Amino acid sequence: MSWRTVVITGSAKLDFKMDYLVVRKQEGTNRIHLSEIGLLMVESTAISLTTALLSELVKHKVKVVFCDEKHNPQSELLPYYGSHDTSVKVKRQTNWEEEIKKSVWTEIVTEKIRDQRHHLEERGNTVQAEMLAQYIRELKFGDETNREGHAAKVYFNSLFGMDFTRSEDNPINAALNYGYGLLLSYFNREVVANGYITQLGLFHDNMFNQFNLASDLMEPFRIIVDRKVIGMTNETFEHSEKLELIFMMNDEVQIDGKWNTISNAIKIYCRSIFDALNENDISLIRFYKYEF
Repeated sequence: MSWRTVVITGSAKLDFKMDYLVVRKQEGTNRIHLSEIGLLMVESTAISLTTALLSELVKHKVKVVFCDEKHNPQSELLPYYGSHDTSVKVKRQTNWEEEIKKSVWTEIVTEKIRDQRHHLEERGNTVQAEMLAQYIRELKFGDETNREGHAAKVYFNSLFGMDFTRSEDNPINAALNYGYGLLLSYFNREVVANGYITQLGLFHDNMFNQFNLASDLMEPFRIIVDRKVIGMTNETFEHSEKLELIFMMNDEVQIDGKWNTISNAIKIYCRSIFDALNENDISLIRFYKYEF
């Protein structure tokens, strides 16, 4: 099972040889077996890669994220086909009934607000936590009254202050966006690896968003990023903070009665969502848990 998160910085040449990623830098050469790599972060535009390596990374289902000149995630490598029965899976996806899609979305939103409430309770924000508990009680089928949006406002203001908004240009939002971007890339990988397409979502339906389905599925996992960011100084968002978010995927959470890394928990969770949609049974969904 792949487990390594590999971050390449500075100037380097990456190529493929005998099932190994070969990293050539001025100070020396390193080799990493592709079967060990879960995420490859290409953090610098001074890095060159061979097409042979890119092809093998796709075959091994390694998540590859490319950064821009400011070292922020900009794009990712996604295969056309992630499963041998992709055509069957896509046909199922286009035939998912609105009723089950809304049922699954209701479960996702409920779990997201529940995890936000737990986070606020841990931080001693009991009044705001009770407000989120009330939003859960008020939540209607398909979240038609947008309890998720109301909860988000209370939640972020409780964490970062009443003047905080998600549209501001500041280190907090830079860190949140970076972490959410990494999460999105992991969910995109699982969507494709399971044979589905990322554009067709359950709730998200933006014609300009190529990743509507992953945007839906990742919602309960955003709190993992929030926990990391709230623990930072929030004065700057530099290389060390970025690495902290990258390596958070190796942290462990409980899912389906066992401890797993967050990256493996995403795999288990996504498969359970697809099972629920295909079997019309929301009881099949498996959410992660911290020890509260």
